[in-house]
Amino acid sequence: MRLKPLLWLAALAGAMPAAAADVAHPAVVELYQSQGCSSCPPADAVLNGLADRPDILALSFAVTYWDNLGWKDTFAAPAFTQRQWDYARAGGRGNVATPQVIVNGRGVLTGSRRADVDAAVAQFDRGPSGPSLTFADGSLSVGAGHGMATLWLVRYDPRTIPVPIRAGENGGRTIPHRNIVRQLVKLGAWSGRPARFPIPASSPGLRSAVLLQAGTGGAIIASSRL
Repeated sequence: MRLKPLLWLAALAGAMPAAAADVAHPAVVELYQSQGCSSCPPADAVLNGLADRPDILALSFAVTYWDNLGWKDTFAAPAFTQRQWDYARAGGRGNVATPQVIVNGRGVLTGSRRADVDAAVAQFDRGPSGPSLTFADGSLSVGAGHGMATLWLVRYDPRTIPVPIRAGENGGRTIPHRNIVRQLVKLGAWSGRPARFPIPASSPGLRSAVLLQAGTGGAIIASSRL
């Protein structure tokens, strides 16, 4: 279930190199990990180190397929495992693994080394070319653009949460997590025309972001914190 510690970058859904990300167009760095995976703590540490960067939206997705191997992840959800599988199928891969980092839905790598993740963010950043995303009065407005995409709402916990692991491969360790995703909600489809989507109220303590993503497991074409 683990990826080899070598950098593996793959272009997904027609990705093209672009300008560096900025605060208004943060690069989306998704980590797929599990508390039961002994290879994951280095990747957790890399993501934790990115969590405060305003030009990066760092998100930690806990998957479920380690849950029957000695320790049940306290944050895992089937929807997060399904999202990783969607990426795998879109990229022509027949399996999923942990740890795995996906940058802007376009670049795939193990994610255990900060230098590798920084290189992937530079190579696979989408630039500012996507449609505008504007949040006001409880709704998100998506501007005009090209193609079709799905709008996702992500709710995540920005705190550093130390988790004592009492069994499995990481038994006896305490692993700190940041930006753990707690909710992933499909808000609707965008067809290239301006559209408006109501944003449901958030739970206390969680932060929110939106991702506009081509297809199922395709490239992320726009993102924003709310």
